[in-house]
Amino acid sequence: MSQSQLYSLTIVIPFRGAFGLRDTDIPFRDSSRHIKHMEPGNETQLSEFFLLGFSDNQPQIQLLIFGLFLSMYLVTVTGNLFIIMAIIVDSHLHTPMYIFLSNLSFVDICFTSTTVPQMLVNIHTWSKVITYANCITQVYFLLLFSVLDIFLLTAMAYDRYVAICHPLHYMIIMNTRCCGLLILACWIISVINSLLHSFLVLRLSFCTDLEIPHFYCELNQIVHHACSDISLNDMVIYIAAMLLVVGPLSGILYSYSKIVSSICAISSAHGKYKAFSTCASHLSVVSLFYCTLLGVYLSSAVTQNAHATAMASLMYTVVTPMLNPFIYSLRNNDMKKALKIVLLKVTSRPMALPS
Repeated sequence: MSQSQLYSLTIVIPFRGAFGLRDTDIPFRDSSRHIKHMEPGNETQLSEFFLLGFSDNQPQIQLLIFGLFLSMYLVTVTGNLFIIMAIIVDSHLHTPMYIFLSNLSFVDICFTSTTVPQMLVNIHTWSKVITYANCITQVYFLLLFSVLDIFLLTAMAYDRYVAICHPLHYMIIMNTRCCGLLILACWIISVINSLLHSFLVLRLSFCTDLEIPHFYCELNQIVHHACSDISLNDMVIYIAAMLLVVGPLSGILYSYSKIVSSICAISSAHGKYKAFSTCASHLSVVSLFYCTLLGVYLSSAVTQNAHATAMASLMYTVVTPMLNPFIYSLRNNDMKKALKIVLLKVTSRPMALPS
């Protein structure tokens, strides 16, 4: 058989038990749907990836997973929308801290919407396929909203630092213009970072190993499935992680070290409690975000178990955005009052009767 004929055949990657099939049960078929090959010597143009996710489960388990993820997604979107609406409705919440919080809620909705709907479609249709274009698009928006999350949490830490350590100058430092510039800077840096990684992925060529052991297109997994040289991609990923993850985390830790010092200097117990309560919710969200983010990469580095990595990714991409509205509302009396106003407006609105 000639080399060109060999190139025209490939083994369809199995769904790993999703249909109760073994690897030997999968027949050979034409690969033109999946990989488009050019002339020998040219790069391979990929058309599809396979997201394995939770594909080893039985149909009943898949149905349970579908219901669970759909419920979590609806809770995430609804909870964060209520946070945004409460901040818009209540004029008392038009302060820097709540402006950042409303942006964080919006980003959390977008972040979850980047991954969960595609996964729900794949589970419902029993398909693990995602097109190359959709995969690169998903990578772009995942990077965009994850970095936005990090920078908004850092901006909120700076806001709490100014409020507690420099209360007399708070309104001067954290004015509307400063808040707008901080949010704009967050978006610009996140967009540039996402575009850089996306363009670097577009230059790669891929072989026939198309399996991604996630329920979404994760940058590191895609890069390490490439056949071409990935040294530039690895270097940029490392530098970006140091600058955009470790750097903001260092800023958050520094802010809270100053906050703790200022709180300890307060003489009254009531004053200490009041000062700490203003940043307790933010500290909880930061801890949850970075712990789950760290868990994703530790699990992928330490273990080869695809399910463990997928579960860690689930915590980072779905559970954290779902819990954020509860964390910010349960211990915040101002937010509780604003949410009650929103709920009353929603429930008391008369339904239009059909004519």
